[in-house]
Amino acid sequence: MLPATADPETPMDAVRAQRCRLHPAREAAARCPGCGGCFCRECVTEHAGRLLCAACLARAADTARPVRRRFRGFAALAGFLALWGALYLSGRLLLAIPSDTHDLESADGHPTPETPEP
Repeated sequence: MLPATADPETPMDAVRAQRCRLHPAREAAARCPGCGGCFCRECVTEHAGRLLCAACLARAADTARPVRRRFRGFAALAGFLALWGALYLSGRLLLAIPSDTHDLESADGHPTPETPEP
């Protein structure tokens, strides 16, 4: 922590004195909030409103990927099971219809014009 009497340029001078962890000849432009290391502008990338180094960015990306894949597989399986269940129930309903329903007689028992009389 800085003393209360420090002037505002003192923290900036401290940052300028820092060097990039990967390029010691370059000034540090940012500090990674993930690992706390100082890096030059080429070594940091903005991700979710924060400047992260390559290692922390890779860790952030690796933790987000498996969740999407897991839900995608679950959604595909749930969709397949729902479709199979709907088709199965449709088939059961069609099989439950009595076969005499398909006879070509009208409701009053007289043959329809399409059926030949015996």
